[in-house]
Amino acid sequence: MEKIRIAIVGAGGMADYHYKGFTNAGANVVAICDQNFERAESYAEKNGIPSCYSSLTELLRKSSNSIDAVSIITPNKFHCPLVLEALQAGKHVYCEKPPALNAHEMAEMKKHAEERNLCLMFDFNNRARPESQAMMEYIRSGEVGKINSAQAMWIRRAGIPGFGGWFTNKSLSGGGPVVDLPHMMDLALYFMGYPEVRSVLATTYDTFMDNPNFKGPWGIADNENGVCDVESAMHAFITFTNGACLSLRSSWAEMNEREVVSVTFQGEKAGGKVERLFGVDGFDETSIDSSCLFTFEHGNMVDRIIKHRKDETMGRVRNAENFVNVLFGREDPFNTPSEALVLMKIIDAIYTSATSHMAVEF
Repeated sequence: MEKIRIAIVGAGGMADYHYKGFTNAGANVVAICDQNFERAESYAEKNGIPSCYSSLTELLRKSSNSIDAVSIITPNKFHCPLVLEALQAGKHVYCEKPPALNAHEMAEMKKHAEERNLCLMFDFNNRARPESQAMMEYIRSGEVGKINSAQAMWIRRAGIPGFGGWFTNKSLSGGGPVVDLPHMMDLALYFMGYPEVRSVLATTYDTFMDNPNFKGPWGIADNENGVCDVESAMHAFITFTNGACLSLRSSWAEMNEREVVSVTFQGEKAGGKVERLFGVDGFDETSIDSSCLFTFEHGNMVDRIIKHRKDETMGRVRNAENFVNVLFGREDPFNTPSEALVLMKIIDAIYTSATSHMAVEF
C-alpha cells in the first residue's frame, strides 16, 4: 500500500491523538466527520484536512473511493453501527474503546472484518504505553514464566466524567467504569496471554452517582437534569481454565487516597508491576509511570526497575501509529478483534454476576 488515507469520525478531544498517531506513521488524514458540522470545519481548518462532512454516511456516499480507513471517536452507542458501516464499505477501522456495548455487537464487528479481510483495531492505548511494552519484552522472553495471578485496578476517588452527560447515561455508554475503564483488565489479560475464562464473580455499586461533588475535572459540560443510571464502582474476580486468576477493581467514585492505575502480577519465575499514579484525579500531566520486576538473583530478592521514556499521551498516539504500521505491514497489531470479543464477554459477565449475585460460568 503506497499511501493510506484515513477519515476521522468525531472531532472531539480524542481526535488529536488519532490524528497525530496516523500522521506520525505516514498516513494522510483526508477527511473529518462530525454531526456538529461547524466543529468538523474548525478541526479541518486547524489541521489542514481537505474535506469535512456531517456524517460517515455522507462521506461514503460522496467520497468513498478517496479513503482506505476510518477512525471512530463517538459515544459508545454508535461504535458498532459506525464500525459495521465502514467495514461493509470495505474500509479498515480503528475505533475508540470500549469496542461495543456488549459481546453480541463485538461478535458482529469481528465477523464482518474477517469476512472482508479488513483490519479492525481498538484504542486499548495502555498496551502501547512504554512501560507496558517494556514489561512485555520480559514476559515474552520467558523471564516471568506462567503468570498465576494478577490484580488490575483503575480507581478514582472523585472522577465521574461528564456528570449527567452521555458517559453516565447507560443507553449511550453501556455502563460506568466497567465500560469506561477496561484498560487495566485488558492489560492484565494481555500480560497473561488472554487465557480461557472459566468464571466471573462481580459486584457493582452506584454510591455517589447522584452527587456532583464526585464529578471529574475534564471540562466536559455537565447536565444537572441528565441521567446518571450507571455504576460508580466494580469489584470482580475471574478464574481461568489454566488455573490462573485475576482480581479487578474499577471506579469513578470510591473512597481512596488517590487515583491509582496499575497491574500487578505473580509469575512462576518473577512478579511484576506497571503503574501510573495521578496527583489529582484526571490530570495526566501529573502522572508518574513505573515498571518493575520482582525476582531472585544470586540468592537475593531483587526489584528490577525498568527505565523507559515518559509518555503523557498514555500510549494513545503510539497505538494509533501501530494501526497504520499494521496496514503498511511494518508491525503486528497491538490488539485483535478476538481479544476484544473476550473482553466484552467478561464485561457482560460482570454485569450479569452483579445483578444475579452469582458467579457466571463460561
